[in-house]
Amino acid sequence: MSKAPQTTATLMGRFGLGAFSSLILVFLMAPLVVIVLFSFNDGGDFTYPIKGFSLRWYGEFLTTPTWTDAFANSILLATATTLLATPLGTMAALGLASPQLPGRRLINALLLIPMIAPVVIVGVGMYFLFSAAGLTATYPGLVLAHTALAVPFVVVTVSAVLTSLDRRLLWAASSMGARPLEAFRKVTLPIILPGIASGAVFAFATSLDEVVVTIFLAGPGQRTLPREMFTIARDTMTPTIAAAATVVVALSILLLAASAALNRRLK
Repeated sequence: MSKAPQTTATLMGRFGLGAFSSLILVFLMAPLVVIVLFSFNDGGDFTYPIKGFSLRWYGEFLTTPTWTDAFANSILLATATTLLATPLGTMAALGLASPQLPGRRLINALLLIPMIAPVVIVGVGMYFLFSAAGLTATYPGLVLAHTALAVPFVVVTVSAVLTSLDRRLLWAASSMGARPLEAFRKVTLPIILPGIASGAVFAFATSLDEVVVTIFLAGPGQRTLPREMFTIARDTMTPTIAAAATVVVALSILLLAASAALNRRLK
């Protein structure tokens, strides 16, 4: 079957859409490119033209205890958040996938509130709640707060994969004597594993990038990398901040690449 010939209007429409999409991509990526360039600036300020390329700011980032401690705290906090948010979000998505669950649309909307509500409002609400529970200025409090922010991303990614789950496979496994847990492990889990992996990556990135809720809840000893960048940027701007931001961007890109590679392997 031969393809229909493309008209001039169709070609111009595709060209216009491609050009518009390219402009949007450039608009979104330009700030990141500028930050990366300034992180290699040999000078000590944020002025063009760049005086020369140097790794001195990365050296300062990797050798200054303030920066290294904040980065280590962020990695530790993001790891703990991922380990909590991934199973919680997966179980929530599995429960919401059941048509028999009463009020599942309302529950789903409530679960997604931390993802769509203004983060300042979420931070204020968490501050009052966690203050009453004695969880402010503690690592468990930060982990729980970041988990609440990360769970919706896991729910969304796992729920998206669950739409492709053929429930007749579960019925077949049950008819052959498989217990519910065994059917989940051998049938459901392999199918939703790409969604779980993507959700874990988003949970890690959400915690790694969080600053507003951290400012509300963290004490002097819980200094994360985004909070440190925000604090230092209020007093003075140095290319070390650009180097720290570039490290975070590079880590996020690596996580997304690892997630994509894992998804291709699991499919």
